[in-house]
Amino acid sequence: MADSPELSPHLPTVLVLSGHDPTGGAGLVADSEAVAACGGWALTVPTALTVQNCRDVSAVRPVSAADLYAMAAALDDFEIAAIKIGLVPDGAVLDAVVDIMRRRPGVPVVMDPVLRAGGGSDLSTAELIDAMCRHLLPHVDILTPNRQELARLAGDEFDDDTERAVRLMSLGCQALLVTGTDHPAGRVPADRVEHTLHAPETSRQWTWPRLGGRFHGSGCTLASALAARLASGESLVTACEQAQAFTWQALAHGWQPGQDQRLPRRLWQLPARPAFLAIDAATPPG
Repeated sequence: MADSPELSPHLPTVLVLSGHDPTGGAGLVADSEAVAACGGWALTVPTALTVQNCRDVSAVRPVSAADLYAMAAALDDFEIAAIKIGLVPDGAVLDAVVDIMRRRPGVPVVMDPVLRAGGGSDLSTAELIDAMCRHLLPHVDILTPNRQELARLAGDEFDDDTERAVRLMSLGCQALLVTGTDHPAGRVPADRVEHTLHAPETSRQWTWPRLGGRFHGSGCTLASALAARLASGESLVTACEQAQAFTWQALAHGWQPGQDQRLPRRLWQLPARPAFLAIDAATPPG
């Protein structure tokens, strides 16, 4: 009889508050896969249900604040080591998310500002963005916007990414990892992607080979991997670097189910065919 697998004494636990994407490319499924692949355990609390495919989002149904509170409260037995915030669909959900974070002081918070769907549909209003900046950003340890999201959050009066980042940090956000995948800066070569970390005591830039095609869920993958890395105790710079490396591999191993956006394969290291399951089933424990 084979030895029983050794139980892990501890898994870094990440509380994820995000929308559900039925394609699995983004949202809670993407968050859970990224956290698991990076050695953590995801506790998932949906902020919204969405109707979407690999082209665009056609409907967003916010979860009630009462349900958010109830689901988060049911998880009090877990020692939460990081929080990841994704889609915030309305003001009631925003208030609930802020309150849930306040009840867990000292836990690092990663926020992926989901403001627009990959197909172009707006997922946030100007009023909601303003409320996020005033009430949510002061609780965020690191924000992971792309350059377009950064500009939208900071406002029209800034022309430079650094000024925009400083503006958001002045509102209470501790750091930003700005990605250049969707809208690269003009000085960046066409075959490269540049990501920049802005933090009070450090600034770093990384460049990666640009992958062909368009992807659905890259931002969720990056933010959740970063949350898992911070939950495991890595430093901010190391966590940012490792999360980028993981995300690049997930995208490079991604698949395209139709003619639309490609989906990251966050579990690319698993066998492509589940033949190993048949082996396990043939030799049950005991």
